[in-house]
Amino acid sequence: MKIGDIEVLPIRDGVGVEVAAEILSRPGVDDPWACHHEHTEADGSLRLPFGGFCVRTGDRTVLVDAGMGPYDDGKYTGGDMLSSLAAEGIAPADVTDVVFTHLHADHIGWATRDGVAVFPEATYRVHQADWEHFVTGEKAPPGTVEKLTPLGNRLELFDADFTVAPGLDARHVPGHTPGSTVYVISSGGRRALLLGDVVHSVVQFSERDWEVVWDVDPAAASAVRNRIADEAADTDDLLVGAHFPDMRFGRIIAADGNRRFVAV
Repeated sequence: MKIGDIEVLPIRDGVGVEVAAEILSRPGVDDPWACHHEHTEADGSLRLPFGGFCVRTGDRTVLVDAGMGPYDDGKYTGGDMLSSLAAEGIAPADVTDVVFTHLHADHIGWATRDGVAVFPEATYRVHQADWEHFVTGEKAPPGTVEKLTPLGNRLELFDADFTVAPGLDARHVPGHTPGSTVYVISSGGRRALLLGDVVHSVVQFSERDWEVVWDVDPAAASAVRNRIADEAADTDDLLVGAHFPDMRFGRIIAADGNRRFVAV
């Protein structure tokens, strides 16, 4: 995918399987998926790709999210990110920056391995609110602390929107997590948004009131999701969620007050 002069590559790491009705629901509706079976498997499950996106801009190679990492519990499987990068001609030492949309386990898996940074030349960046929630907070998950603490002085925290690299900007959108961040790619009059987990299923673009079980602040997450979708509707902006089918970008089409996502 080219956005002007910037190249964006989906980097696959693995896949997770969830029962759709257990993770995405609509308040007051017993079977909200009844009208959306085309987005689930025949058994009602959702397959959620794991991975990240590599953004090549100027002399920078930026990895947005670091996948699940080497892991397999029968439900979630990761481990392919380095081979996926290699297939694009990218070695770990070629990555200049690693930025996180947030710090859930399926986005940080290749940050370190055995206590050593996987991308030895990269600066790692994440919003301070997520670091405080997932790493230094009283209820920080031990696995996340163990995974990220070894980054040491390779890590930079930010607490305001900023430019990561030419044509790549970080935009704080709290809700899914306190420090959730969208990365906006702009070049040649075109724009694309890497949404992380602001949206888990394309259905959430059509259904304004759906909730996902992992949102820390469901009301704030819904407001962010709908604002982004409304801003992008009927424009040429491309959007992609971290777990969209095949990690494909698409556009928001609006008609008669309804929205839908059309993959490109």
